[in-house]
Amino acid sequence: MSETVEAQLFEVTEAAIAKVLEIRSNEGDSESLGLRIEVTGVSGSDYTYDLAFEELAQCEEGHRSIIAGGLTVMIPEESVEALTGATLDLPNNPMQGGLVIRNPNKPDLLAGADLQLTGTVPEKLQQLLDQHINPSLASHGGFANLMGVDGSTAYITMGGGCQGCAMSAATLREGITVMITEAIPEITDVVDTTDHAAGDNPYFART
Repeated sequence: MSETVEAQLFEVTEAAIAKVLEIRSNEGDSESLGLRIEVTGVSGSDYTYDLAFEELAQCEEGHRSIIAGGLTVMIPEESVEALTGATLDLPNNPMQGGLVIRNPNKPDLLAGADLQLTGTVPEKLQQLLDQHINPSLASHGGFANLMGVDGSTAYITMGGGCQGCAMSAATLREGITVMITEAIPEITDVVDTTDHAAGDNPYFART
């Protein structure tokens, strides 16, 4: 049996409930189905998820269940910590379609990393970029360049597919900055020097 918990664990907006119930209505014996949400991995600085309908009667032990607006959401125990405080919602852009998970939690991008950074602070930072940060960004066609270090502040520019990308500023702020400050304590601040008005998909318009 799954354990039912308070909705504070994971919130589902009314709009998301309505959308999921609409989709579920096309399934056979829809009333017997719940929505299973699982953290499946990491992409960049965010988790990746799998959402699927599953028979409530077949829900395995080790799941938490949230009942909201006639919808049961099931979360595997191993995904609970990463999803605590998250919200299932509709995208802000109604043309986008689908569902989004707004999650304040971010994965530990350095978990399991064999960090062997040596030399000066700029040298350590370049090694971190080359060995751990840019290989992850490369999957999105992007990269991060070290522009310089001034005291405890590092200046980073996003390039390639990250330049002009609406997510690159968030990636730098929420992912790369955390990695740098955790791996190199001498750095306490990271400044984004990217010209986000440039690139193929600028999201800051020039005036």
